[in-house]
This record gives sequence, structure tokens and C-alpha cells, in this order.
Amino acid sequence: MSKLAILGGPKAVTATPRKYRSMGAEEKQAVAEVMDSDCLSGFYGSWGDEFLGGPRVKAFEAAWAKRFGSRHAVSMNSATSGLVAAMGAIGLGPGDEVIVPPYTMSATAMAPLAYGGIPVFADIEDETFCIDVDAVKAAIGPRTKAIIAVNLFGHPARLHALRALADERGLILIEDNAQAILASETGKYTGTIGHIGVFSLNYHKHIHTGEGGVCLTEDDNLVLRLQMIRNHGENVVEPLELPDIASLVGFNYRLGELAAAIGSVQLAHADRHISRRVAIAEKLSAGLQGLEGLTVPAVRPDCSHAYYVWSARYDERAAGVSREVFSEALTAEGFPHFTGYVRPLYRLPVFQRRIGFGSSGFPFTLTNRRYEGDLCPVAERLYRSELLCFETCMYDLTEAELDQFVAAVRKVHGARGDLRKV
Repeated sequence: MSKLAILGGPKAVTATPRKYRSMGAEEKQAVAEVMDSDCLSGFYGSWGDEFLGGPRVKAFEAAWAKRFGSRHAVSMNSATSGLVAAMGAIGLGPGDEVIVPPYTMSATAMAPLAYGGIPVFADIEDETFCIDVDAVKAAIGPRTKAIIAVNLFGHPARLHALRALADERGLILIEDNAQAILASETGKYTGTIGHIGVFSLNYHKHIHTGEGGVCLTEDDNLVLRLQMIRNHGENVVEPLELPDIASLVGFNYRLGELAAAIGSVQLAHADRHISRRVAIAEKLSAGLQGLEGLTVPAVRPDCSHAYYVWSARYDERAAGVSREVFSEALTAEGFPHFTGYVRPLYRLPVFQRRIGFGSSGFPFTLTNRRYEGDLCPVAERLYRSELLCFETCMYDLTEAELDQFVAAVRKVHGARGDLRKV
């Protein structure tokens, strides 16, 4: 084995990885057709057929619902907007609690704050990195309204167990499915098991429209509320004569016709885009299986993984070298990766200072909950010393380039004794 690059040896990865490009001629044609139509948005903020958007938005939503076997799809201008709209759709109010994982993009925990809700953090599993069912059970209290489960990195949370728990306790289960399009649990797609599933079409997701999102639901009442919140719903409460909605504050979370047209094309090719990511991740796992101190991503027997990120666990004690040093050596060899993911979200200033809006501390003035110490030990451990990831969604790799990536990790692992001497 050659000398480590960090110690002056040659790099294991000689190729420059190409970024994955999912846009092609069909997307360009779809955009051209929208431009020729001179209709970039078909939404009106008053009741009528246009309240639900233009022809391409409607076609995109119909195609999305059909692809996932769901009754209703509501497009949004982002998954963040979808999460916020979901909070409003379920009737979240000031002081209501929403159980969330600490290890995810910040929007998951921010969404309840928009309606004065209180995020309550429940720890995650150290195998799949998704919210732990037992931790959720322990977090449920008299003010709990909902659970947000994140299908992190592309692997499903224990969704059926969480849905059963939610139904038993009279709660709402929302899936943050931003990273797990076409993943499944027991043959059912993620994003379709909770009461509302929220998907992302952000530019670095499996399929994308630059920015965008979609909410799925089977519930006729929830879909109406989502549609109203998306598009200035305060204007349509009276025309619709809704007995159970006295008033409703809406926003502008609308998706444009350009994005919807691109989304329809991307959706049609979703299997191809995602299978490529899966193939990359599975080759990495096969090539790195069995290395002492490195555990490749787990896939539960009843699940399929979409591999937004290839996420391994690194055991510093077993490997004999800190993750920081191991990572520096991998970088020197040319293997692109990151460590730790995000700092547990309860460490953000908004939770540490307990001030969401204004200067008085709202909505934290409505609760005695504190966000002190290591609230979620598993998330803390993964962040500080264990998680080591490769962004499968970023790259378009040849088999030879993947072989070089595997060789780079194996090279550093095999010579880690040399790193101990540095």
C-alpha cells in the first residue's frame, strides 16, 4: 500500500468527480412551452378555478398523486412552506407541542414556531438516524398535537409504528420526506404513511425544480386547508361557506408554471435518477463492508433506501484514530465527504435563548420546557464523533471513479496506524 497522501504520498483519487446533472432536453422543451404560452403562473388569490393554480400546476399535482397512489397532492414553493402549511392545516395553535427529531434540516423544527407551537425533541436511532419510537412515546404529553418524522438521508423512519402510535393517542403524524422520494416501508412509499407527507424539490434533491415542494394527504379536509394556506385562504372562507373554518390566514406558497412543468418531467424520470444514487451507495457499501470501526448504512429488512446521502458510522475507539484525523486523511486522498451533519437543532440560538418572535420570548413564554444539556445523546454522539457521509445526490460517477473512492477509504483505513504517529 502506498504512502498516505496526507503524509506526502500520491492521492488515491486521481479523477475529478463530475456533478450530477438531471436537466436535459425534455426539461428545456417543457420550459419553452410555458414561455410560449405566456402563462408563468395561473393562480388567483380569490375563489374560482384559478384558486388552485394553472394547467401545469394541476397536471403536475395529478401526476404526483398518481405516482404515489395518494388521493391528493398539493404543490408548494418549497418543502419548508409545505411543513409550515401542514402545521396550519392540522390546526396547530399557540402552546401546542410537536415532537421532532434534533438531527435534520432546521425547517423541521422551525415549522411549529410559525403557529406558536413548541418543538419537543426526541432522540434518534443510531442505526437509521431517524426518530426513535420509544423516545417519541416518552415525549408525548397533554399538549402534544403532532409528530414530525424525518426519513433522514433516504431511509424510512419506523413509519407504520409511528402512525399506529399517533392514531392510538389522537395525534397527527407528518412525514418530512424531503430526502427519501421513492423509499418505502413494507412496500408503501414514504410520504404516504403519515397524515401528511412533505416532499422537497430543492435543487440538490433527487429530482428538483430549483425550489419547490409537494404535500400528500388522503384527508379531504387537510387538503383543502393546505390549498387555502398556500394561496391567501382568508379570501375564500366566506365563498366556500365552510362551517368548521371560521377564519384562516393564508400565505403565498404557490408553485409557478415553469417549476411545475419541470417537475412533471423530473417525476417521469424519477426512477432513473434515484436508481443511479442507489447504485452508487450500494457499491460503496459493498466495497467498504467489514472494515473495523466503520459501519456502512443499515437498511431495515422491510425497507428500501433512497440514498440521498450514504451515511456511515465511525467508531473512534475501534479504529484507533479520531474521526477528525481520519477525515483529514480521506480529504487528502481526494474522497469528497462530510462529517457530523448538523449540530442537534436544540442548540440553535432560537432554542437556547427561547426567543422566537419579538423580544418577549414568544412562543416559549407558553411553556416551561427548556433545551439544556445533551437532550438527545445519540444525536450528540453522531454529530461529535461518529457520522461520516458521502453525498450520493451530488455526483455522476463511473465505475472506475467509484473504485477509486473505495480504494481511498481502504487505503486510509489500512494505514491508520501511521496516522497515530502524526
